[in-house]
Order: sequence, then structure tokens, then C-alpha cells
Amino acid sequence: MTKKAVLSEIQVTLDVIGGKWKPLILHYLQENGTKHYSEILRYLDSAPKKTLTAQLRELEADKIIKRTVIPTVPVQVEYSITDYGKTLFPILDIMCAWGYVNQTNYNVKHPTCPINEQTKQVKE
Repeated sequence: MTKKAVLSEIQVTLDVIGGKWKPLILHYLQENGTKHYSEILRYLDSAPKKTLTAQLRELEADKIIKRTVIPTVPVQVEYSITDYGKTLFPILDIMCAWGYVNQTNYNVKHPTCPINEQTKQVKE
């Protein structure tokens, strides 16, 4: 298998979690646990279905999330974060804290970032 050439370790991280919706998908699953596709779509209501599906597939291919098909009528699909994906939680937490501290010019639709030790560190 040929390895992809990158400039730095930061690019490795961005290749995995980069994209308009990936960090939001991961944060939503981090905060809420296993969720059906329709619940993720509802939360990310402005995400185009095609783009959301593509980003979920990329996260699955990178083994960050697990896709489970529920054999019901109609078929349902649910997503959860893998143990490997949970290693991204500290990154998501610090992104959340930074956004919380610097949100003055934004109208946050789904505030989910509490004031915690990381938020205090970002403020300092």
C-alpha cells in the first residue's frame, strides 16, 4: 500500500477530520452517542444529503465511525464513534472551547460547549 505524502502531522489530522461537516458530525456523536442517519441530517439541517453521506463514508473508511445497518422496514442506518475515533475527542473539545470563547460575532444555533477547564485555558 502506498502512503500518501503530506507536509506535516497537522495535514494528517485535517485529512481525517477536515471538511465542513465532519467535525460537527463527530461532535454530535460525541455528545449524543449512536444516532440514526436521519437524526444526524436533522441536526445538520443545512447539510446537503449527498455531502453528508460522502463525509460519513469518509469517516467510516478512516475507521473513525462505525456504520450499522438495522434490518427493519424501511432499513435504518445508525452511526457511532469507534474507539479509534474517540482519540479525536481532545481535539474536538479544544475546538469547542475555542469556538465558545470566540463566538462574539456569531449566532450559535446549537450551543453545546460548556464552560470547563479547556475553555478557561483557551481564554488565558
